Amino acid sequence: MGFRVNTNVDALQAFNQLTKVNNETTKAQLKLASGKRILSVADDTSGFNIGTSLKGKISVMKAAQNNVASAKNLLATAEGSLISINDLLVKIEGKLSDSTNPTTDRTAIQDDIKALAAEMQSTLTNTKFNNTQLLFSAAGAGFTFQVGESTDTLTLDFASSLASTGAGGYGSNISASISSFVNVSAGTLASTSGASSTAGLQTALTNLKSAVSSSLGKIGNLVQRLDIKEETLNVSIANAESSVSRLFDADMAFEQLNATRGNILQQAATAMLSQLNISPQQVLQLFQ
Repeated sequence: MGFRVNTNVDALQAFNQLTKVNNETTKAQLKLASGKRILSVADDTSGFNIGTSLKGKISVMKAAQNNVASAKNLLATAEGSLISINDLLVKIEGKLSDSTNPTTDRTAIQDDIKALAAEMQSTLTNTKFNNTQLLFSAAGAGFTFQVGESTDTLTLDFASSLASTGAGGYGSNISASISSFVNVSAGTLASTSGASSTAGLQTALTNLKSAVSSSLGKIGNLVQRLDIKEETLNVSIANAESSVSRLFDADMAFEQLNATRGNILQQAATAMLSQLNISPQQVLQLFQ
């Protein structure tokens, strides 16, 4: 090997190796400090793109989870009101039965039915969720929620048997049936020639009970579907989060090994660079 003083090639090579080791060690230490496997897009371009796309989908699914929860709360509010209305209808049914007794005070029964009907009408009109009417007017068209991907929606049309989508509020049968009880009179409740004149009221009661029962049944079915949607979202989010973790999260044990290896190589490379840096001094022996 020749002796060259102006350019210490061996020392330069040692310096390059030390620089490489420093970079690798620093990267391992940064991964340990951040807990991330991908510190920049250059570390894993395809992994970064896939992971970013998955994060977007996770965000959509978490928003859908919130929608499902809101939908369930909406249905629970409507269900509670409909059960109350059903209880009122049962009481009205009892009052109609009482009116067939010729010894009863039909005026008092009339007042009771009017009071119960007024409360039923108030419940139908004023049942709201976040200032949105649930059993009246446009509720007949239902409430559409996104419960998954952008095209995965669910319409809560539980009030279609009660409400009208027009300006009238209630469906024609329901409106007429409610009016029958709100405007009931003692004369209507009275028996004539041994035959009850409450047949029309019985028909109105049957219409209302059928509509309420239909709405409650739809609510039960919709809640079942929302439960399935929620379970599916939970599984999908967990799987997507696992994939994102695999792409972005650092293997702490592996990176610790890399950092330890780098520290040892740094010390060795520094020592060798120091020795190679002074090796040209051997040339001085030629001048002795």
